[in-house]
Amino acid sequence: MRCGALAMGFESIAVGIDPRGVALLTLSRGEKHNALDARMIAEVTEAAGTLAADPEVRAVVLTGAGRSFCAGGDLGWMRAQMDADRAQRISEARKLAEMLRALDRMPKPLIGRINGQAFGGGVGLISVTDHAIAVDTARFGLTETRLGLIPATIGPYVVARLGAARSRRVFASPHLFGAEVARDLGLLGDVVAEDALDDTVEAAVAPYLTAAPGATADAKRLLADLAPTADDAAIERSIQALADRWETAEATEGIAAFFEKRPAPWMRDGP
Repeated sequence: MRCGALAMGFESIAVGIDPRGVALLTLSRGEKHNALDARMIAEVTEAAGTLAADPEVRAVVLTGAGRSFCAGGDLGWMRAQMDADRAQRISEARKLAEMLRALDRMPKPLIGRINGQAFGGGVGLISVTDHAIAVDTARFGLTETRLGLIPATIGPYVVARLGAARSRRVFASPHLFGAEVARDLGLLGDVVAEDALDDTVEAAVAPYLTAAPGATADAKRLLADLAPTADDAAIERSIQALADRWETAEATEGIAAFFEKRPAPWMRDGP
């Protein structure tokens, strides 16, 4: 794969491009389940912009290192927002939103190679792919409310992906669900055994290599105009909503409970 300058300086992701122009963008914090922190958010945003502008790139595959795809927002990064002022919270929420927008508006086909679990922001990343293929053992969930948070900046993309009715099943509940349910919800396109993942991703990428690159970009742009999508106003509302939630006593208590390995006070046992 051609890595060169594109991969230089990245610490939390890896990027390579094969001779056909297929780029592989890998979230590379495997020891942290590829949780999104400030560095990864900045690096994914930079990589997305670089790949979008590279005329040699025909398609992009997004995946994770290790056994997880992306466990969502890094809780250490979130905890830092508890001590930040309003301007800093807005700035950090905006960076997350800009990362998602950069991927969502990429003029190249974006294929999700979902190699393992995806929670919170990981579900948001899947929602901006054109076609997501997951291993059948993967688990998913919008787990933010368990921590006193909400799926804010990912919200416009999740709702655009699933539609309002299907989003109601998962948006406010932190329950986990399997790959088959994720496919039924519309989050995934294909669910396969682990040993079939790479072949299925390759089968999804191959047709794009026969399409005119400019036509593919224009088709994606037209689709964004025709279909319900995350517009600028919705993105701005989601940024404000995340900053608002970071300022609540529930968020402070929920994140503290996680780090102290104790139940948050709102947790109750089921019947």
